[in-house]
Amino acid sequence: MSIDYKSAGVDIDAGNRAVELMKDAVKRTYTPQVLAGVGSFGGLFSALNFKDMEEPVLVASTDGVGTKTKVAVAAQKFDTLGMDIVNHCVNDILVQGARPLFFLDYVATGKLVPETVATVVQGAALACERVGAALLGGETAEMPGVYLEGELDLVGTIVGVLDRKDLVDGSTLEEGDVLIGLPSTGLHTNGFSLARKVLENEDLFVPRDFLNGETYAEALLKPHREYVLAYRALKEAGVNIKGMAHITGGGLIENPPRVFPEGLGARIYEGSWEVPALFQKIVELGQIELVEAHRALNMGIGYVFMVPITDFDLAFQVLREAGETPYRIGEMVAGEGIELVAR
Repeated sequence: MSIDYKSAGVDIDAGNRAVELMKDAVKRTYTPQVLAGVGSFGGLFSALNFKDMEEPVLVASTDGVGTKTKVAVAAQKFDTLGMDIVNHCVNDILVQGARPLFFLDYVATGKLVPETVATVVQGAALACERVGAALLGGETAEMPGVYLEGELDLVGTIVGVLDRKDLVDGSTLEEGDVLIGLPSTGLHTNGFSLARKVLENEDLFVPRDFLNGETYAEALLKPHREYVLAYRALKEAGVNIKGMAHITGGGLIENPPRVFPEGLGARIYEGSWEVPALFQKIVELGQIELVEAHRALNMGIGYVFMVPITDFDLAFQVLREAGETPYRIGEMVAGEGIELVAR
């Protein structure tokens, strides 16, 4: 009996169908710098626009959405996963002040369902459009035996650029500088293994009063948001942004110190922002200790700006005018790491 690729578990036609379904959404992200279309072996992006910079620096980051895909599979809801991975990567390079240029995605499945893959990529395209990045290319991998049928994995890579003189690296931070936190929309793309463990005996699809009628699944699948527009508003207003932190795995305990100079730490006041009900319930059901909760989960703060006290009022005003809900969550102090203080 003859064996072909499809009988071995890989359907080339399904892959081609997925590309057709996503093609228009991908093309909408193209900027004038994109020189090669869908299906090229390599994405081409013109660097001519960099010539107005004194010393252009490329900034790159790769990440995944982790086990959030397990919740998406259970709910059969995939439209936000693409947004998750794009916005996660965008925020990672934003920490150093980089402007996103282009993004590449990698979607892997046990059995390729064209409509599912296309939905994921269409979500990524929407997120790319919002921040002005091109969805330059990607890969769809059907890997029977590696992934269970019905499961998928999602990874993304972003490349951005900045002029070296505009690099934000935390090196000028000093005692008394203020930490301003912006809200997350939920767990974003971190802490899902803990959340799933805590909620394993809960029905994810029953509306909950404490979630304003949403189900756990709906609350968990809210997309990871981006903070590019907030950053641009602050920059245009002339706020001196000394440092930034994207609150991902490690939470508020481990992420801000990644940009602190030697000899400096920060005091963060628990209770200085509104912790969403979803986090409160996860902490309650899991009997999670305070520090562990702030290491594993973002606890409602997705991004932190670090500014001089003299710029705080202006920064707060600008963020509010930009539609944000900023919180003064702490300040820089002598020492190291994060001191979490109950207010």
